[in-house]
Amino acid sequence: MSIRTVATQPFSDQKPGTSGLRKKVPVFQQQNYLENFVQSIFDSIAAPKGASLVLGGDGRFYNREAIQIILKMAAANGFSEVLVGRSGILSTPAASCVIRKYKTYGGIILSASHNPGGPKEDFGIKYNSSNGGPATETVTEAIYAKSKTLSSYRILDAADVALDKPGETTLGGMKVKVIDPVSDYAELMESLFDFAAIRALLKGGFKIRFDAMHAVNGPYAKEILVTRLGAPVDSVMNAVPLEDFGGGHPDPNLTYAHDLVEIMYGAEAPDFGAASDGDGDRNMILGKRFFVTPSDSLALLAANATLVTGYRQGLAGIARSMPTSAAVDRVAKSLNIRCFETPTGWKFFGNLMDAGKVTLCGEESFGTGSSHVREKDGLWAVLFWLNIVAVRKQSVETIVREHWAKFGRNFYSRYDYEGLPTDAANSVMQHLHESFAALPGKAFGKYTVKTCDDFSYIDPVDGSLSKGQGVRILFSDGSRIIFRLSGTGTEGATLRMYLEAFEADASRHHQDAQEALKELIQIALRISELQTRTGREQPTVIT
Repeated sequence: MSIRTVATQPFSDQKPGTSGLRKKVPVFQQQNYLENFVQSIFDSIAAPKGASLVLGGDGRFYNREAIQIILKMAAANGFSEVLVGRSGILSTPAASCVIRKYKTYGGIILSASHNPGGPKEDFGIKYNSSNGGPATETVTEAIYAKSKTLSSYRILDAADVALDKPGETTLGGMKVKVIDPVSDYAELMESLFDFAAIRALLKGGFKIRFDAMHAVNGPYAKEILVTRLGAPVDSVMNAVPLEDFGGGHPDPNLTYAHDLVEIMYGAEAPDFGAASDGDGDRNMILGKRFFVTPSDSLALLAANATLVTGYRQGLAGIARSMPTSAAVDRVAKSLNIRCFETPTGWKFFGNLMDAGKVTLCGEESFGTGSSHVREKDGLWAVLFWLNIVAVRKQSVETIVREHWAKFGRNFYSRYDYEGLPTDAANSVMQHLHESFAALPGKAFGKYTVKTCDDFSYIDPVDGSLSKGQGVRILFSDGSRIIFRLSGTGTEGATLRMYLEAFEADASRHHQDAQEALKELIQIALRISELQTRTGREQPTVIT
């Protein structure tokens, strides 16, 4: 075995987005494309000689091939040990758990999260730092800068490493340790939640259904929900991870998790339903014929945290992304703790958690988590909910409606316009910016614009400034309209429109969210000229 230095040319399109570099598989399969980006990571993170690394992914197409390349490059770049999940599998929260537990220098996670998988679909790669969280913008900018000037990469000439059984082997002078991808994470979950109470709930006839969507969380759900908590085997559906997610779109929302939705709204609906995404960091929560919005879910977890084993001491603080509804803000106020409003992207929560400022955090894009790791965590949220239900002995719907009665309801929805021509999406955003001067004070029916801006954020920990995080149109009654270009797509542009209206009157809480937001939706379309500028009459997804 020998180390080769391979001459290469830089690629101009390797700028990481919100969660690393995501492209179509054929892009990554270009000669030197993956290798260039991996070398840019290694050249930018300044890992000392002999450092250790965690490596794994969500099992999507190209995962195994990429892992072999990265292992050989890690050996050539001076790493002493790589912990890799068996069969190349590690959910994103499990990878964060392993990085933190074994105090590795960092980790490389291979995933395009909730995006489709397959030979012509999406692939992704991101670097997580020693705290277990996504690399900061400073690091990702350094990686991008390096990718634009890279002239060579280093790789070990060696046979592929066997990945399908736990054990140790050597690759040059580097140790490769194939680990059980589930055990460390499952032990962490058992330390946070009252498994005895949840076990009793399930034994008492409370029926659940978890849809793993043929993605990474299948093995995790089977081990935790079935083996450790005693749920019937059929409580977990679509549990075998597949390279193409069974031809589905592994995004846990009402549109793409349609199999689960049909079950939960059917005549014989279980008491509790949940789904997670491609890499296991997102979640959708359902009661019997009842949907819990991610924003409400975060607020409910915060309000009931002291009922849960790992959070009985209370919360240091809460954080939410800017587009997430303000429902959790009122919970934080009632608890007399601070609620931080950050840009979208889990890395912004990491600084707050590392500094001890927050315990719980969440995004409206079906992601919630806590300081137990530095990623959002789908199965963690499911267990948190089951722990609350086991203690309160009430249905999901009853728990949510009692919460609304106490705190009021934030009617909330997100409209995703996917695959738009980039010029058309940018035209909408430019038009909104140009409207800033004329909008304040303008009345639209019962709504009057109070102010509008492009959200910026000064990190209270490191002082860094993040600009251009989304256009906000704020109304005098607290309602909001937000427009934002997503950083998680791989083709064209995804424009997201967020709508929020607060309702204190409990007699109105029964309304359907789309009906309650009907006037605000029309105002948003009028102000943005979205339909005219994009030619898109209907959104791709409504959540």
